[in-house]
Amino acid sequence: MSRIKNSNTGPEMLVRRYLHAHGFRYRLHAKDLPGKPDIVLPRLRTVVMVHGCFWHGHDGCRYFVVPKTRTDWWLNKIKNNKAHDTVTETALEAEGWRVITLWACTLKPAHANATLANLVATLHMLHNSAKLTQT
Repeated sequence: MSRIKNSNTGPEMLVRRYLHAHGFRYRLHAKDLPGKPDIVLPRLRTVVMVHGCFWHGHDGCRYFVVPKTRTDWWLNKIKNNKAHDTVTETALEAEGWRVITLWACTLKPAHANATLANLVATLHMLHNSAKLTQT
């Protein structure tokens, strides 16, 4: 497991490239925020978390399959990951951050364009509402 990447994954890089191409600038893995979010958009007070379906236990997803060996260990690990995700999201929201979670399965080629377009539309909406509250 030490060779499993936890940052700069394929789905994360896809989101980062798309955001950058659409004019969004961000920070990566901000250590000063709870859970070191994958993508931090400081101007919008928004973080984007890109979760792998297996590692974060995406319920109802075909890519989340419990291994046949060491099942109890894996279920405990995934349960702890989910609990950590909940604590992190709660802490971020308590500090005034919006949290957007993207699942790796929605970034597969069949769904990626729609998912990323929806993300950018949401961020533009947040940007426009932030402008309105500042004036």
